[in-house]
Formats: sequence, structure tokens, C-alpha cells
Amino acid sequence: GHTVEVTKSNNEEMIAKLRATNGGGFDLAQPSQDRIAGPQIEFGIYKPLDLSKIDASQFIPSMLEATKANTTVDGEVYGVPHVWGTSGLVLNTAMAGDVKDYTDLCSDAVAGKVSYRLKRATLTGFAFAMGMDPFAAYDDEEAYQDILDKVEAKLIECKPNVKAYWGGGDELKNLLRSGEVTAAMAWDTGGWQLNDDNPDITFVAPTSGALGWIDTFAIPARGRADEAAYAWINFVMQPEIAAMITGAAGNFTASKGGDANVDDALKAKYQKSFPQEAIDNVKWYPVVPAGIEALEGATLDRINAAN
Repeated sequence: GHTVEVTKSNNEEMIAKLRATNGGGFDLAQPSQDRIAGPQIEFGIYKPLDLSKIDASQFIPSMLEATKANTTVDGEVYGVPHVWGTSGLVLNTAMAGDVKDYTDLCSDAVAGKVSYRLKRATLTGFAFAMGMDPFAAYDDEEAYQDILDKVEAKLIECKPNVKAYWGGGDELKNLLRSGEVTAAMAWDTGGWQLNDDNPDITFVAPTSGALGWIDTFAIPARGRADEAAYAWINFVMQPEIAAMITGAAGNFTASKGGDANVDDALKAKYQKSFPQEAIDNVKWYPVVPAGIEALEGATLDRINAAN
């Protein structure tokens, strides 16, 4: 009985739009769970969830509780989980089989045939591959800036290897399909989709660990259709609907039993990319403290401007 209009976006754009309108313009948002507490403390762009209106029995309990804990501000919960996945390496294994970790993207073997985004994931992945733990430094701006400085130097050194900084998934897929790029940082689903066209291309979990994310449901502060938003959440978390979403998007969801009807081929790709040791080594994004994004933004700007 509700009409749903979807606007596709990413975390940075979503937060920017909600900041510009003081939390208006949208009735439901889906930021990553690490992008809720910080922006809420700084900008007040979300409203607390009424958990009595969400059918908790449809969620994987551990994922629901973890997301609630990570999105709690002043005792109020601001997010519940929807889809989850990881980012790591998408490789043409016939041409870039020696790439095992993020820093291998800077090797001579893939010179001029590399692509990644100028976003947090790249800073984070390179930090872990360089033997540092950026998440452990989140609460110490000086220590975090020291990590960023080291990663900045590495990424500037690595620039000659980069064919293009990709901005959208379709752009990256075209670069990999054409062979212009043989090694990239990207999401697991992109690698699995490309594998359908070329069995040499697939997602590989880096030796220092894939980066795990959870996208949530959150209600903007000036949302005007809360009842419809709660109805949508309860609708898409039904196992049969969740399986359809996984089939279309490639991402698994926090729906309890939602993976039961997922295509066997997708399950097989997941299992090949993620042996148990790779799953155990996933680095899950924690809550991002206020102020961290400004440090990262300045770092990314300097990398982009460097010759």
C-alpha cells in the first residue's frame, strides 16, 4: 500500500544531503553502521528508532544486537542492520595472481593497471597491509593522523600504478572487463558478478584482512513517513524478500533464514573467496568518532592533488 521511491547514494553523499537539510528530504536512509553515531553527535541528522515497530524476530540476533550497540547515542538506538559484505581485492588472477594484499597494488607487476577509490576503505586497507591498526587509533587523533601520514606517503608513491581512481561500480567493472585494469580494490559482490563473464576475475580476501561493513536502516531527523519506513523495514527483512535482494544485489542480509533460498552459484563463489581463515580475519568497521572524517578528507585531498 506504500509507494517507494529509491535514491541511490553512498555514505558521503547521504550524510552531506542530510546535513544540508538538517535531516530532511528522505524518510529512510541506509548509511553504514559506522557512519551513524559520529554524524548524529555532530549534526543530529537522524531520529531515534522506535524498536517496538520493528519485527526483531526477522533479524539474525547477533548482527541486530551488534548494530544496535554501534548506533546507540545517549541511550537511543539509531540503526538496525540490513545488508552486509566486505571490500578487498578484485583481481584478474591470470594477470595479477601475485597480488595478495593491498600494498601489492603498488608492485611493478601491475604498473598502470590498478584502480581503487579515494575513500576511507583505501586508507584503512593500506594501513592494515602496512602493519598498522587504524581502528585501534580511532580515539587518538594524533595517533590516527600519524597512520594517515604514512598511508598518504605510500599512496602518493603508488600513484604511477593507478590507471584510474574509480567512482562507480559500473566504471570499475568496465575497466576490468576491458583488461585496462587487472587489479583493484572493490567489493566482494563486484568480483563475483565479473566472475560470471570471465572466470579469471574474482574477489580475493587480502592477507591482512577484508574490510567488513554493514549497511543499516536509519530514519532521518525530519523524515515525514515513519510508519511507511517501518513497514518497509519489516517487509524487506522477510526471508523470502531478503533472498530476492541477495539474488539481485549479491549481498547477503541480516535476515534470519534469508540465505536459505539464495542461488547455489553465488554461495559457491562466496565460499571460494572466503575460506574460514579469511572470514575469521575480516576487519569489521567500528563506530567512527566525530572528527575522523575531516582528517581523512584532508589526507585524500592531498593524495589526489599530488603529482
